[in-house]
Parts: sequence; C-alpha cells; structure tokens
Amino acid sequence: MKPNTSSRQPKRSNNERRASRKFNKPKLPRGPQKIILFNKPYNVLTQFSGEPGDKTLSDFIPVKDVYPAGRLDKDSEGLLVLTNDGVLQARLTQPKSKQPKTYWVQVEGAPSDEQLDQLRKGVTLKDGPTLPAGVERMEQPTVWDRNPPIRERKSIPTTWLAITLKEGRNRQVRRMTAHIGFPTLRLIRHRMADWTIDDLPPGEWREVTLP
Repeated sequence: MKPNTSSRQPKRSNNERRASRKFNKPKLPRGPQKIILFNKPYNVLTQFSGEPGDKTLSDFIPVKDVYPAGRLDKDSEGLLVLTNDGVLQARLTQPKSKQPKTYWVQVEGAPSDEQLDQLRKGVTLKDGPTLPAGVERMEQPTVWDRNPPIRERKSIPTTWLAITLKEGRNRQVRRMTAHIGFPTLRLIRHRMADWTIDDLPPGEWREVTLP
C-alpha cells in the first residue's frame, strides 16, 4: 500500500521562497525617518487601539505611521521607542541584535548576592534558560509616583534593582525575579539601546534622531 501523502505540504519553488523572503524583510520608512521616545505610564496598552475604557498610545501620541519597537506590559512603565523604520524596529527587537534594555525593578524582599548571581548567570524558565543578565542593587530612583501605588507590606522591605537584558520574552523580568523568590512590585524600563527616559515625564513624548 502506498503511504498517504495528502497531508504533505507541496514544495515551494525558488521564486516563491524569494518572494517570501522579500515580503518578510524589514521595510525602510516612506519619507523621513521618525523616532519617538515615549514614557509609558502604568495601565496604558502598548498599541494604538483597544477596548472601550482602555488607555492606549493614541491618547498620548498624535504622530502617524509610527509603531512600537517591542512592547511593555500594561502594568509596566517607562521607555517605549516608536518608529516608522522597519529596519530600525527589527534591529531594536530581534534577539540576534542583542540590544541592551535596562529596567529599574522594585522587588518585595531583600535578595542576597547568591540569589542575584542566579539572574546574572541565567535561570531556567518554562520557555527555556535566560541569557546572562546585568543585575545590580541600586538606590531608590527619583521617579514619579505610580497611580495607583504599589501594594507594599510594611513588615517586608523592598529592594530596587537595575536589570539589563539582551533578549525580550513575555514578562521576562517579572518571571526572573519570581523564580528566585522575589516578586516584582514595580517595573520601569529606563534604557533601550542608547536612549533613556531621563528628563521625559510620564505620558510625554519627544522626537529624536539616531545617535
């Protein structure tokens, strides 16, 4: 009996493969390059549309034809880079580029040097091991008050960490700190590549050029 081959995918021709690569290739901007830095407030979606009642990028940024390079969770704050340049967007977000992103992270409790070393060396999450990360304790940064404030227990201290990643998985920082037993209470992205949120209040944006 001949094997059933009806479920096999037909081989693509060379022309089809070339067309697919061309379609998936990051696109250069139409017109002048635009790069927007935005300090995303808490409880804002990293998209321009949402359900009724959602706060989205369209509530803050009137610039047309720019899209986020990467995402920030709704409950995270800080730097978001938007651009109309698909090549730049890919360079900032694709894992092979290994563009550094630094987060200011307030965790519940006081992790030891040994526990922080686990993050520095990489921990194994459900979706695989993480790359080594830069992790340092830091003084509480001078930042805006969050609205609503974090749920802080008076009997348990909190610690601020500066965590630098060269990859970006879904809720990665939160999962990493939880893995070593210290839940993230507040997460602010301070830096992405060469850009920071210094002198940029929450909810405000500015246009920049490549450094």
